[in-house]
Amino acid sequence: MPQPLKIAFYTDTFLPAVDGVVISILNFRKELERRGHEVHIFAGGSKASMEVAKNYDNVHIIQGMKFKKYPQYSLSFFPFYPSINVMRTKFDIIHAHTPFMIGTQGLMRAKINQTPLVGTFHTMVTDKSIIRDYTFDNKMLQRFITKYSWHYMRLFYNSCNEVIAPSGAIKSMLEKNGISDVDVVPNSVDLSRFNTKIDGDAAREKLGFGDKDRVVLYAGRVSREKHLETMIRAAASIKEDRIKFVIAGTGPAYDYYKGMVRKHGLGHKFTFTGFIPNQELPPYYAAADAFCIPSTFETQGMVALEAMACGKPVIGADFLALKELINNGKNGEKFKPNDYRDCARKIRKVINNTSSYRDMSNTAKLYSLQNTTDRLIDAYKRILDN
Repeated sequence: MPQPLKIAFYTDTFLPAVDGVVISILNFRKELERRGHEVHIFAGGSKASMEVAKNYDNVHIIQGMKFKKYPQYSLSFFPFYPSINVMRTKFDIIHAHTPFMIGTQGLMRAKINQTPLVGTFHTMVTDKSIIRDYTFDNKMLQRFITKYSWHYMRLFYNSCNEVIAPSGAIKSMLEKNGISDVDVVPNSVDLSRFNTKIDGDAAREKLGFGDKDRVVLYAGRVSREKHLETMIRAAASIKEDRIKFVIAGTGPAYDYYKGMVRKHGLGHKFTFTGFIPNQELPPYYAAADAFCIPSTFETQGMVALEAMACGKPVIGADFLALKELINNGKNGEKFKPNDYRDCARKIRKVINNTSSYRDMSNTAKLYSLQNTTDRLIDAYKRILDN
């Protein structure tokens, strides 16, 4: 394998949008460059993304149209022309982190230049709720996309030399749906930023909590597929006023969930922080006593790992990646997906016994930036050696 490698990441999402794909790309780039490799990012984005990119070397933004159903994102329908000036650059590996407009550019570039291609399946884009909420309003078109979404995924990912799944659950799902050459390379948690040494007192005071309050945090995208209604309904069934809930983040369902909290008369129990810049997020984990993630959508559960890295037990849905990440009685508790009563039981159990959960940091260390980058480089090496 040549050293150092010249690597191209292709992605349809970039800063200032913050999601698992963006965090994964930036974490891997940071560690790969620390080891002497050169990483270029080709990303779809907005004018704001172009401004952010000025702070980075080798980030090429292909400006797109604002995505009305999710204003954080842009759709780059014509991604080819803007990057002609760097098309002559030769790469050792092209890594597509999304299978859409910009990811397709990466695929075409790999085929034209005969460059090895890696594709990561980061997001459950085939999920019916995603297709319903983020595509066309026309029901016939939604049914068409739902019917043929896996056909497209097979076409895209089976064009790659290797496919990366961030968890064993996603590897099994991809293989079940006819995608081959799948390897597991988890996304990383940056333990220099998320760890048990972080002081959460200032964040706790800012949120208005006293010493007797017990805080359950959710952090991440506020969207319908995250099933935050399960946590909200669980909170409604928990009568202890000392147990408080924080929803940190924003997204297309922000107003929907705030309305649900009002409807259930839970304004005294819930705090909505709105958008929190990623660099300011660690103290919010430190301010909490536990973390709750009711999503049945997670391909890995990055926020759950960040919470564990900060020493917080995680209460999560027993589904997909969370199923293998959470170990009952060790680093948190799993509950039946979409079952608010079971969610409430597990929240009470964890909150009343937080000191008995001790394995969170050990779990997070398995997903350190160093360990996951080792696995990514091993995947690159296999492809290049073949």
